Amino acid sequence: MSDYSLGEFQELVLLIVAALHKEAYGVAILKNLEQETGKKFNISAVHMALKRMEDKGFVESTYGGITNERGGRRKKYYVITALGKKILDEQFSLRTRIYQKIPKISFN
Repeated sequence: MSDYSLGEFQELVLLIVAALHKEAYGVAILKNLEQETGKKFNISAVHMALKRMEDKGFVESTYGGITNERGGRRKKYYVITALGKKILDEQFSLRTRIYQKIPKISFN
């Protein structure tokens, strides 16, 4: 297990970034996150998670071109890094290992 930490919300955001690949930007991440979880989230929380993960090296960002429909502003796109993928793989492995330890009992 690595020395990096990843909270549940950050893990979900990172999974969405990986799933969207080169089409991952704030609003797209938010919409996919809400669709997948059935919960509402604040765009600021998504941006904060992305900033923290970029600081840790889990994602990298680039800016798209200027568009008129965005009032001259550019979208900031995110992609998962090799380190970010490694962290997701470790999280998946850990959760799977622990889940497999649940006894085969009936909850009727």
